[in-house]
This record gives sequence, structure tokens and C-alpha cells, in this order.
Amino acid sequence: MHQLKVALAGSAHLELVSGVVQLRPEDAMFDAMLRGWGAQQKSRGLKDETIDPRERLIHRFLEFANEYPWGWTPAHLNEWSASLTSERHLAPSTVHSYQGTVRLFTELLIDARYGWGPACEEAFGTYPVAICHEWNTLPHFQDYEGDPEARPITREEL
Repeated sequence: MHQLKVALAGSAHLELVSGVVQLRPEDAMFDAMLRGWGAQQKSRGLKDETIDPRERLIHRFLEFANEYPWGWTPAHLNEWSASLTSERHLAPSTVHSYQGTVRLFTELLIDARYGWGPACEEAFGTYPVAICHEWNTLPHFQDYEGDPEARPITREEL
């Protein structure tokens, strides 16, 4: 059976330039991944005000892990999450949000429809894997997780 290849926004084959030898192939692949993820988010109607901070967070995670996405492991997420709470003293809701952003990015990379796994395997001999799981991410605790003093007022309270 012949399978039709669909050009999804964010696909590796739309973001990578074939036949060009990159001076820094790791950086070029990472930049293409971010462009692809941005294109995928725009195709879903998200605005730059949402996309840009997410991309900056992925850059910060990359710097923390000191590894490219095809080398990330759940241990990288564990260490990063621990540093966010113990060193930076971020609220659980913020850490949960950050973990969700990393999950969204890595889910695109491991989704076979987008082709990032084969592209990385061809270029680097390895591929991205899922690093966010229920056992290493914070759960969504309640409808409002922020500062209790700044929470929205309920109908009953009005």
C-alpha cells in the first residue's frame, strides 16, 4: 500500500533544507525544530504572544540540559524541575506550566507525522523521545493554582 505524505505545518521536511551541509548541524536542526513548532502552533491559531515565550522557555531548557532535544531524557526534566522549585522557588503552578510547554514541544518531535525522529536519526544517529510522564511532572491540582489571595472571585462570593 502506498502511503500519501501530507505536508503538516511543523514537519521536518518543510523546515530542513535538503542538500545543504550545515556548519553547525545541531544548531541548525534545533532552530528548524523551533520554526516547525512555531508553524504548527500558528496553524492552530495561536498568537505570537503565546508562541514566543514558549520558544524562550525551550531555549532555557536546552541551556539547562546542555543537550539537544534528541539527547534529552526524563532525568533532564527531573533535574530542571527540581532546580525550578528548590533554587528558583517557583510556584507549583508555574513549574506545571513549564513542564507542559516542554511536553508540547517534545510531543511534536516524537509524533511520526512530523518526521523529526527520522531526520534526527539520519543526522545524528539518535532521535527525540518522550521525557514528560505522569511520574515526573506535577499534576494539575485544582481549577486555580496561583496565589490564593489573587484568585478569581466565585459567583457565590459575589
